[in-house]
Amino acid sequence: MLLDSIHGPADVRRLGYPELDQLCEEIRSFIVDTVSTTGGHLGSNLGAVELTLALHRVFDTPNDILLWDIGHQAYVHKVVTGRRAGFASLRQAGGLSGYLSRDESEFDWIENSHASTALSYAHGVATAVELQQLDRKVIAVIGDGSMTGGMAYEGLNNFGVTGRRAVIVLNDNGRSYAPTHSMLGESLTRLRLNPHFTRQRARFRRVLEGIPLVGRRLHRGVESAEAAVREMWEPPAFFEQLGVRYTGPIDGHDIEGLEKALRHAAAWPGPIVVHVLTQKGRGYGPAEDHEEHNLHDFKVLDASAGAPAPSFTAAFSDALVKAGEADRSLVAVTAAMPGSTGLIPFQERFPDRFVDVGIAEQHAVTAAAGMAMLGLKPVVALYSTFVTRAFDQLNLDVGLLHQPVVLCIDRAGITGDDGASHHGVLDMALLTKIPGMTVFAPSSAQELQVMLDDALALTDGPSAIRWPKTGSRVVRPEDVGSGLQARCVRRGSGAVAILAVGKLVEAAEQAAGALATDGIDATVWDVRVCKPLDPEMIADAARHGLVVTAEDGIIAGSVGSQIVEAVSAATPRRTAPPSLVLATPVGYIPHGKPDDILATLGLDASGIAASVRAAIPTSPLPT
Repeated sequence: MLLDSIHGPADVRRLGYPELDQLCEEIRSFIVDTVSTTGGHLGSNLGAVELTLALHRVFDTPNDILLWDIGHQAYVHKVVTGRRAGFASLRQAGGLSGYLSRDESEFDWIENSHASTALSYAHGVATAVELQQLDRKVIAVIGDGSMTGGMAYEGLNNFGVTGRRAVIVLNDNGRSYAPTHSMLGESLTRLRLNPHFTRQRARFRRVLEGIPLVGRRLHRGVESAEAAVREMWEPPAFFEQLGVRYTGPIDGHDIEGLEKALRHAAAWPGPIVVHVLTQKGRGYGPAEDHEEHNLHDFKVLDASAGAPAPSFTAAFSDALVKAGEADRSLVAVTAAMPGSTGLIPFQERFPDRFVDVGIAEQHAVTAAAGMAMLGLKPVVALYSTFVTRAFDQLNLDVGLLHQPVVLCIDRAGITGDDGASHHGVLDMALLTKIPGMTVFAPSSAQELQVMLDDALALTDGPSAIRWPKTGSRVVRPEDVGSGLQARCVRRGSGAVAILAVGKLVEAAEQAAGALATDGIDATVWDVRVCKPLDPEMIADAARHGLVVTAEDGIIAGSVGSQIVEAVSAATPRRTAPPSLVLATPVGYIPHGKPDDILATLGLDASGIAASVRAAIPTSPLPT
C-alpha cells in the first residue's frame, strides 16, 4: 500500500501521477475508516485530498508557510505530514486533535477551528516575510463556507492595499463563494496567469506607452477592454477590484492541473486567489449524497450505552416551532449552522421566517437587532464558542439599544471532542456583564421550553438561554420552574447550600445524596436564571453555614462569583457565610469526553461532594 510509504511531504513529491491517483484512493479509504470509528469531520476532508497533495508537492513546507482556514479540512494534511499513526486516537483524550495543532507538528501554524481568519493571519505573516526579507512563500487555504465571514473580506482588502505577496487558495466545495464561469473565462485566466504571457503583455504595454501623443490613450484602451471582458466573463473581477489577482476556476481533483496553477500563482509578485472547485464528500457515497452537510461532522454512536438521552437541542427545536406557530412575528436566525442548532424543522415549517447569514455571527446579531426594532421577535441560534465573536454587537448593538433579541446558545460549557477552541465556557461570564441582559440556564428539557416562552415575553432588553451538548434530563411537571425565579430542589438543615447552574443541577442533587450518608444535609438550588439572580435564593443561601456554587463556565467572572457577591451584600449587619465557587479554570482545556473532563475538574457529583466535605468542617453557621 502506497500510504505506508508516506511519512512526510518529500515522500509525496517523488510520486508520479498514476501513483498519486492510487494514493488519493487510499487516503480517502483511510479517512472514512478512521472517522467511522472515532467520529470527526468527514465531507470537507474527502474533498480536499488532491488539493492537499498538490500544495505539499508545489511548496516547500514547512519552510513555506501553509495556513488552513478551517482545521476540519486538514486531516489529509495531517496524514501527509507524518501523523497517520495518531489517527487511531483522533479526538480522543490525550490523542490527535480534530483540528490543526501547533503542539503536534511544525507543519501546523494555526489551530483555526473558527472560520474566516486565515487571510488575516496570512497578511500578518506576509508582512513579516517581506519586512524581514525571508525566502518563504505564504499560502492560505480558505473555503468550506469561510468566504461568508467578514474577516475574510477584511484580509482581502488589506492584501489589495498593501500588495503583500501570498497565494490564496479558495477551496470552493459548494458551500462558499462560487463565481460564474465559462470555457472562455477559463481560457482567459489560464492565459493571463501564464508567465510568458504576462511578460509579453507587460512589454506590449511599455511599447504602447512609448508611442508619442497617443500611447497613453492606447494603453488605457487596452486596460478598459480587458476590464470589460473580465466583467462580462469573469465575475471574480470582484477580487481584482480589491487589488487581488484571480485565476480559476480550476478542477480541484486534477493534481497535475492544480500544480500548474499553483506554480504560476507562486510566481506572481503580489496577492493572488487560486479558485479551486472541489466536491465535498468525494469518493464516499453517503457523504456525496448528504444534502445538508455532506456528512460534515460524523458522529459515532456508542451501542453499549443504550438509547441516547433526549437532547436540549431537540427540545429547543420543538419549542421553537410551537412558538412560531403561535406568533407570526418570530424569526429564526443562524450563522451557517441550521441543522446542528435545531433550526431545520422551523426552516421547513416557516421558510420565509428563517434567515441563514453564513459564517457571520456579528452580522447575525446586529441584523437581529434591526429586526427587533420594527417589531419582529428574532431568535438567534449559535454555538457558545461562536457567541464570543459577536460580543461587541451583543453589548452595543443589542444591549445598549434595549432590543428584545433572544440568543439561544447551544454547546455551552464543556463540549468534549473538538477541544479547547470549542468549549463554551465564556458565555455566562461575558453575557452577565451586559446591562439589561437576562440569562437563563435550563437543567432539563422542559425547563428549556418554558424559558424560551419566558424569554420571548421579555420586551425591554435582550435575553440568552444556554444549554450543553450532552443529553437532557426529562423531569416531572412539578420539577419545572417558571419566570425569573430560582427553584429549591432540596431543603437541608442549614449546614450548606449548593447553588447549581444548568447541567450541574443533577450533579449537585447527586452530591447532596452522597453527603447525606455522611450526616451533611445539604440544600440544593437550581439557579435557573443567572441574571438577574433570584433575591429569595440569595437570602436563603445567606442563612447557611457554607455557600457552594457549581457551573460549567469559567471561574473568572463566573455566576458563582456573582452569587457570592450578592450573598455578601444581603448580609450587611453580619459576616457572610464562607463560600466555595466551583467552575472551570482559566485555561485552554484539551479534548476528551465531556463528563470525563468535568470529573477531572471536580465538577461531577463526587467532585462536588468532596469539595463540600473538605470545606464544611471549617464553616460555622452564620450568626
